[in-house]
Amino acid sequence: MTDPATESYRVRTDALTTERGEGPPLLCAHGTLMDRTMFAPQVDALSDEYRVAAYDLRGRTEHWRGPYDLWDLVEDCQAVMDGLEMDAPVLVGMSMGGYVALRVALEYPDRLSGLVLIDSTAEPHPEEEREQYAGMFAELEGADSVPREMAETVSQLFFGATAHQQRSELVERWVDRWCTYVPGSIYHTVHSFLDDPGVVDSLDEIDLPALVVHGEEDEGLPPARGRRTAEGLPDGRFESIPAAGHSSNLENPEAVNDAVRAFLAEVY
Repeated sequence: MTDPATESYRVRTDALTTERGEGPPLLCAHGTLMDRTMFAPQVDALSDEYRVAAYDLRGRTEHWRGPYDLWDLVEDCQAVMDGLEMDAPVLVGMSMGGYVALRVALEYPDRLSGLVLIDSTAEPHPEEEREQYAGMFAELEGADSVPREMAETVSQLFFGATAHQQRSELVERWVDRWCTYVPGSIYHTVHSFLDDPGVVDSLDEIDLPALVVHGEEDEGLPPARGRRTAEGLPDGRFESIPAAGHSSNLENPEAVNDAVRAFLAEVY
């Protein structure tokens, strides 16, 4: 039986996506606390040559309630492609969106032309990290609001030192947005991947060109994990993004866009 949340992506894609441009397709899946607007710099820059779409994952929709896991989000992603009638896009995934992208590549390899992973990894979260995140977000289950103090703490993981020093308005804008979220939606989003075993042992099965870009200042998910993921992919390459943390496509969009554009020129 089809999950009602997944079915909503198929029949209501227009309400869940931002799309612009014509040409070879590019589909973007955001990270844990983000939404599709985080890809505005990529939609703006790349839609001159490509059909670029970004969609809201389950946690940013009315179907945020859990539990659900990354494989449920894989089916959601397939439903988005169906709803958009998007044939074999390059799938871009930031952080948790990258976890989903890797699993889409494993489950539905014929539906993709390539992968771009932004500050993501195929590795599972270490035990100490799982305990840290589980503890950090535990109070959100059943809470009435997201505490601003928590949102500000999370911003230290999501944005690098350069963004905090030179682009404080970007950081504050996202902190303000996180405070408007339904607390339970964050709780269930985090738990959708927290205990996932990762797909490191399956990387050699992904026969697709892949680009891994990673902010040099990423403290939430250290760049070494992205580099190891690129090295484990049969056709993977790694691009380090200077002056950027975990949200590198927002913090240094020009460098990320240049890397993605060069990669797309090879794929297409």
